[in-house]
Amino acid sequence: MAVLMHHPAREAAEDAMRMADLDPGRALPLAAPAVRLARRDRDPAALAVAERAWGHALLHCGEMDDAVRHLRRSMAAGRAAGSAALVAEARMKLAYALAQQGRPAAALREVDAALPDLTGASAARALAQRAIVLNQAGRVDEALADFRTALATLRRTGDLLGVQRMLINRAFLQSDRYAFAAAKADLLEAERLARELGRELTVGIIAENLGRVEAFRGDVPAALGHLDRAERIISEHGAQLGWVHRHRAELLLAAGVASEARESAERAVATYWREHRLLNVPEARLLLSQAAFLGGGWETAVTHARQASREFARQGRGEWAAVARLAVLRAESAAGRVPRVPLEAVTGMADTLTAAGWPAAAVEARLIAAQVLLRRRQDDAAREHLLLASEVRKRGPATLRARGWYAEAVLRQSEKDIGDARRAARNGLRILDEHAAALGATDLWVHSAAHRRELAELGLRSALREGRPAAVLEWAERGRASRLLNRPVRPVADPELAALLAELRVVVAEIDRGGVVPAHRRIALERRIRDHTRRHPGTAAATPPSPVSSGRLTAALGEHALVEFLQLDGTLHALTLAAGRLRLHALGPVAPIADLVDRVRFALHRLARLDRRGASLTALLTTSAKRLDTALLEPLREADGRPLVVAPTGALHGVPWSVLPSCAGRAVSVTPSATLWHQAVGTEAVAGPVLVASGPGLPGAEEEARAVAAIHGVAPASSTVDAVLSGLATARLAHLAAHGQLSTDNPLFSRLRLHDGPLIVHDLERLARVPHTLVLASCESGRSVVRTGDELLGLSATFIAHGTAQLVASVVPIPDGETVPLMVSLHRRLAKGEPAAAALAAAQLELRDGDPASLAAAAGFTCLGS
Repeated sequence: MAVLMHHPAREAAEDAMRMADLDPGRALPLAAPAVRLARRDRDPAALAVAERAWGHALLHCGEMDDAVRHLRRSMAAGRAAGSAALVAEARMKLAYALAQQGRPAAALREVDAALPDLTGASAARALAQRAIVLNQAGRVDEALADFRTALATLRRTGDLLGVQRMLINRAFLQSDRYAFAAAKADLLEAERLARELGRELTVGIIAENLGRVEAFRGDVPAALGHLDRAERIISEHGAQLGWVHRHRAELLLAAGVASEARESAERAVATYWREHRLLNVPEARLLLSQAAFLGGGWETAVTHARQASREFARQGRGEWAAVARLAVLRAESAAGRVPRVPLEAVTGMADTLTAAGWPAAAVEARLIAAQVLLRRRQDDAAREHLLLASEVRKRGPATLRARGWYAEAVLRQSEKDIGDARRAARNGLRILDEHAAALGATDLWVHSAAHRRELAELGLRSALREGRPAAVLEWAERGRASRLLNRPVRPVADPELAALLAELRVVVAEIDRGGVVPAHRRIALERRIRDHTRRHPGTAAATPPSPVSSGRLTAALGEHALVEFLQLDGTLHALTLAAGRLRLHALGPVAPIADLVDRVRFALHRLARLDRRGASLTALLTTSAKRLDTALLEPLREADGRPLVVAPTGALHGVPWSVLPSCAGRAVSVTPSATLWHQAVGTEAVAGPVLVASGPGLPGAEEEARAVAAIHGVAPASSTVDAVLSGLATARLAHLAAHGQLSTDNPLFSRLRLHDGPLIVHDLERLARVPHTLVLASCESGRSVVRTGDELLGLSATFIAHGTAQLVASVVPIPDGETVPLMVSLHRRLAKGEPAAAALAAAQLELRDGDPASLAAAAGFTCLGS
């Protein structure tokens, strides 16, 4: 930079330039008067610097078009001053702006034009700028070479600011190549330099990039912490948040949280458009495609990916265009369509992405190429692609290594080596489960199960094709409820979380009382709680236990029969284990059975409201229940007459089993998995009191609580959240009669309404111990949100995950005040020591011929657990 001192216009220009580096928002009010002063004094050199400061500030505030205009004015002023150096400095800023507008070729022309007129540190900064554009264009090796040369010069000349900037940009490239240690080292050195130089905004930008690196490494809690810090610092300085939104979307995609990833990607697209950073728009649009794909929206995924591909092509970014075309192929294939792309194009895509140093995209391209080749019976060519794809299983993030093991499994399967194929799939699942154990937050663990799906389905499909029930049982178990099987280590005290939960309780209680509370206050608190819990790493055991064998199950089942349902490729199957014999049944298409479940639930729901069409609803319930019984249990003759242990799948988690004719008076225990049931079946109830409590606004709840408490010889407890939580932590048996609400959008905020506010799932996760037996006499408290891999979220799932062995709860809405007869009958039997499933079945049978509301209240309850 030319030295401009001892002149008001020049000093004003230099001040504006310094502030543009430190705080772009505060530089704008300085740049405009500096330009006016330089024009008044007819000082083209000062004008060149002032216009560059103005353009630089606009560039970092997202005003790309205006930035380009001022930077071109800076170049013109530099020419008028006869200073090639001033022109070159402006060209470098212009190159960055052009790159952000999605014009990398034009940006490179400006850099190459500037380089001959620069020396020393200025030339090194220009070379680093060229490396940035080369990286964005996919020319990674050239970019790394320029970075190395530039860094050596900047260190030699003592340009700490230049070193700091270059380290940030090189870290970006290193993380793309999965050189995470190198990327993190660059960023930590850059952060140290930024603090020395007093560049607080830059510290925020570095935190954003540290979040990106940790996300790529798979450390979700650390990444979230960095991104939250980045958003706070960058917001305080009024700078662009597009990259923060984008990195959060990438992180949430890696964690499998499709809906939140979509929201962050949408914010990134909108922010990039608003800031005129057109280069980044297709990259964020590609994230939208990936979020749609993860959420099963194949057509939406295709639409976003095609648009991104067109935008990348217009920008001349061939490697990125290849990634977008790959996203189109994946979504079309998932939608069941045959992609209309020549095989040569797919293999060319894989080679291009490998050369560009993008292993994750290259693996997906090779998997698709292999899929096409295997369909065409070109086995040797397919195996070559699978062999190359499988190499990534040796290094890199957990999700990438798992994809490598998936490629290895497909390779071994194509070679008819079923044993090695299943071993490879097991290895992939083990890596993902170890990765998930580091995710402290329950919802992140559950969403991450999306990455397990293809590995589990490969093993299950192979086992079904082979027809061996034992193999089918193993893979059915490997593919379900991994979070519930890996019970968390109890959390340490967390005062911040406790304070946030208490604040939320006050807000929700005020809303329930009809108070005027802004909706955004509750939403903001829930988000703070969610983000807080996600930032804490997990402490669970490294991997879930191995699937239980049929032999061990037989010993535990005794006279009971196990019925485990599983679905694959739209077909429902059932495994039965009775009298030591394991059998496999194909039951037919899933869709009509799911429709019957909906009909049964609808009829019970309306009967619970004492609908005037009681007769027709009773007929609908009777007919639908009989048809569902015929579809699900009638083919399983070996289970006839035996008490049942049922492991549902998908929509079957919502079945009220007692309404099925063959289950009338029959003990039915419902469990997320046979392995989990086996873990719980031997659990002894530890000594402890009986807890009985009731919530407000529920007719008959207090009467019910007094009646149940009398059976056990205790008094109803105080029904505040703290009192109930304290009671749950010591009780062997608990009964809670309170309004329940399942939050389908955010299941960890599902709640029971108590007198001082809601008791939510986050409260329960802080308990060191839960009752062995629990009765939740509230609406839908037994219902869970079902995610990929039959992962469950909700109140009942949380109690089961934390060790409750027997949980009686309703899977349908129940009428207020109608549960008293059922609960009295149930607890009389529990007090005599009867198992919960048998006690519930007998109590329901007593009320089977009652009025519609009593029938609906009784029928909706299910026994979960052992």
